[in-house]
Amino acid sequence: MSTSQKRLATTALILALMVAAGIAVLRTPAQAQADAAATAPAAVAVDVAEVIQRSVIDWQSYSGRLEAVDQVDIRPLVSGTLTAVNVREGGRVKKGDALFTIDPRPYAIAVERARAQLASASARADYTASELARSQRLIAENAIARRDLDERQIAAREAAANLQAAKAALDAAQLDLGYTRVTAPVDGLVSRADMTLGNIVGAGAAQAPLATLVSVNRLYAAFDVDERSYLKYLAVAREQGGAQVFLGLANEDGYPRQGRVRSVANRLDATSGTVRVHAVFDNTDGVLLPGLYARVRLGSGQPRDALLIDERALGTDQSKRFVLVVDAENKTAYREVHLGAVQDGLRVVEKGLSPGERIVVSGLQRVRPGDAISPRPVPMTAMGAKPVTAVADASAK
Repeated sequence: MSTSQKRLATTALILALMVAAGIAVLRTPAQAQADAAATAPAAVAVDVAEVIQRSVIDWQSYSGRLEAVDQVDIRPLVSGTLTAVNVREGGRVKKGDALFTIDPRPYAIAVERARAQLASASARADYTASELARSQRLIAENAIARRDLDERQIAAREAAANLQAAKAALDAAQLDLGYTRVTAPVDGLVSRADMTLGNIVGAGAAQAPLATLVSVNRLYAAFDVDERSYLKYLAVAREQGGAQVFLGLANEDGYPRQGRVRSVANRLDATSGTVRVHAVFDNTDGVLLPGLYARVRLGSGQPRDALLIDERALGTDQSKRFVLVVDAENKTAYREVHLGAVQDGLRVVEKGLSPGERIVVSGLQRVRPGDAISPRPVPMTAMGAKPVTAVADASAK
């Protein structure tokens, strides 16, 4: 290419650049803004709900086990051969029902022997009493020696003592005879019989039990409460008339059974930092059984105003929990929150939000702080629950 041709090409390029620049300069600011808006990403449509406020009672959930109010090891108080076993494993019995029978014949014989000894002692006591009365008359006439009177007084006292001993022996023999019929001391459910018909059983606490019996009309739910919850719920509740407590079994939704706190341990376990609590529940339907797993919910009893949000609105940032707040320009902002317990499927927010603020409740993973969004207003609801409306009056129930 010659020098003249190169100059022509350079001139043409400069002219083209100048024309393009002139066109850009001639564009209005509105056109430029419109072009920028056309090239900007579209606002993401997400569900947005208002933070609600309503009256709540603070609850704390625990895991525990059911325990029998009364639990008895059935042990015989006399020895002998089992002649009857009236125990059906898992059967319900009433107080006084016969569970086992020990051969009563040796004890019936002992009762008859004690009766005979009592009769003999009674006759001896009557004789010595009459001899003493006769001697007292004779001593007044100086017909007998003083020594004879003293001997008959001693004989009468010995006979009276022997009579009392014979009566006690008869009572003991009758008591042993009664013990041959082993009965239920309380209403409840009986276990299988560990000793069967024909076995010889021994008496005393060192012997193996014949069966066990647990009461089921009322049961304890035993659970451990941490120190902070004890101070928040139980210590204060004692002054306010008692804490509210509810129970749910593994196959039950929520906490349908209401009870009352029966006892709180008199000291905190320094190893675990907990206090053992027993709450008692009526077993009207007969479903409760000692040893079952129990979900226990303990309440403070005093309502307060609280802010609640959907669990789906919560994000996790390392050890922090946060929500995305939507401002008046429909832009999102990061907001750290401090959470409380769950109330009817909604999470209590102790710090970080204000009533009426809008937050992203669905689509949190599709937006970032500072993004512009297209909000879809929805009511604040728990997953699978009906919409929850705000309640401003703390006394409303």
